[in-house]
Amino acid sequence: MRHTLPIAPQFYVTAPQPCPYLDGRMERKLFTALQGDYSEQLNNALSKQGFRRSQNVLYRPSCAECSACLSARIRVADFEPSRSQRRARRRNAAVQRDATSPWATEEQYALFRGYLDHRHADGGMADMDIFEFAAMIEETPIRSRVIEYSKTQDGKKQLQAVCLTDVLDDGLSMVYSFYDPSGSSSSLGTYVILDHIDIAREAGLPYVYLGYWVPGSAKMGYKARFSSLEVYAGGEWQDLGDPERFTAETHPLSTDPIAEQVARISLPDTRPTR
Repeated sequence: MRHTLPIAPQFYVTAPQPCPYLDGRMERKLFTALQGDYSEQLNNALSKQGFRRSQNVLYRPSCAECSACLSARIRVADFEPSRSQRRARRRNAAVQRDATSPWATEEQYALFRGYLDHRHADGGMADMDIFEFAAMIEETPIRSRVIEYSKTQDGKKQLQAVCLTDVLDDGLSMVYSFYDPSGSSSSLGTYVILDHIDIAREAGLPYVYLGYWVPGSAKMGYKARFSSLEVYAGGEWQDLGDPERFTAETHPLSTDPIAEQVARISLPDTRPTR
């Protein structure tokens, strides 16, 4: 019988840079590389501890005096759509879903550019060119899919929305989604999340991971409108409940020292059973 040590990745911290969610603040991330034979196991384990994937990196906010960013996920079995979410389903009844391999196309990039220019013109991705976009979509060492949403108009299929989605052992992680900004009135963004809940339910997966919810950030406020939402806070998943109980206020003791954070991360054991 052979024995191997558990995965022991190296963790690093980024230099502070302007926060994209809360004005006047600086963000800092704790991150590690996602590579090698055990990428799937590491991604599964760290996603359950508030980490997110970006290409070949797993990261989690670790700001010096702020702990506002909370990883959020929907419990699929308990989810009940609101009245407005049921309307979003009806408005998008003609939308067709296609799941493909993580491969970037010019049509996707054109939709992405229109979305950024309309919704996030001053964001950190605003200058992303087609090569960087392709890297975002295609550089994945784990099981990922591109979920495309289209409508057929005048006999021609037109792309309406796209979501880069990771398949975890306990759910779907919506890595990044974008849509035709003219579809805001039909709640396309909401519909994409609702459809991912359907996909997860059909696959027997208990969660849909939405990324970070940030109290005080208008950009992230929509996530709190989904029922059965959980957030990762204080080292555990808990019901969001009343969003007002979470605060975006800063405090010098908001974040534990990096060494303590890393010491508490649970890593997957890769030892074979025999």
